[in-house]
Amino acid sequence: MPNITCVSEFLLLAFADTRELRLLHFGLFLGIYLAALLGNGLILTAVACDHRLHTPMYFFLLNLALLDLGCISTTLPKAMANALWDTRAISYQGCAAQVFLSVFLILSEFYVLTIMAYDRYVAICKPLHYGSLVGSRACAQMAAAAWGSGFLNAVLHTATTFSLPLCQGNAVDQFFCEIPQILKLSCSDAYLREVGALVYSVSSVFGCFVFIVVSYVQIFRAVLRMPSEQGQHKAFSTCLPHLAVVSMTVSTGMFAYLKPPSISSPSLDLVVAVFYSVVPPALNPLIYSMRNQEIKDAVRKIFLYVLLHHQ
Repeated sequence: MPNITCVSEFLLLAFADTRELRLLHFGLFLGIYLAALLGNGLILTAVACDHRLHTPMYFFLLNLALLDLGCISTTLPKAMANALWDTRAISYQGCAAQVFLSVFLILSEFYVLTIMAYDRYVAICKPLHYGSLVGSRACAQMAAAAWGSGFLNAVLHTATTFSLPLCQGNAVDQFFCEIPQILKLSCSDAYLREVGALVYSVSSVFGCFVFIVVSYVQIFRAVLRMPSEQGQHKAFSTCLPHLAVVSMTVSTGMFAYLKPPSISSPSLDLVVAVFYSVVPPALNPLIYSMRNQEIKDAVRKIFLYVLLHHQ
């Protein structure tokens, strides 16, 4: 029988051996984190302050910005602190909190992205029914369902993962507490319940992804029938970046959670984790809104208001 140890803390991945490289990692993460805070913060402020943006599309964008802020704030600050102070430790409770929040926020975000695809589909393919299908009550219910589903999944995964006996030490080969890395520390066979729960969650994400792709296929078909080339260009420039980010998040997330341990390596795991947990919150503000004229106008108004009141 393997040694089952009582773990009071975990050791996260050490980024580099030298002080200079650790500072470089700190600077890189800080830059990404500040860009995500600024971009998502501007979206939240613009949508909240401009009454013309109080529409279903921007309501879901506000939800996405909130989830992005939470998602990147769950993982990066601790990684930056560890790089700066040359430590690897994270408490048992801190690790459980990271697992819970990252699963909750990433899954909720994906459900919100699915709703956003549905919103665009109704707006472009069924414009006459838009008011009845995507009214304010329906929007609130869909958003509550997205956040609620993410929360329930997070409770399930956190409870299952942290009820496992650990007998492979406490070193997590990742810059934050990630379920596949914690499962590696568990005793043989004990982790199969959590693997079953992961397969269920990944299947639901894949189902959402199929729904998003089908929605965009319908949107593209409707767009190609548009007489105006300008309208076609606008629709494609909005939809294609959405699809690119969704595809990247799904493919890297599924790879991280479903790949066999035999093809695991610290550098590959690190790159994959960055692509599904750090890159989308930083890129989403650019893709979903900075190309959008209404958001640009709202942000410009905010800056003018701030400047005038500081003079």
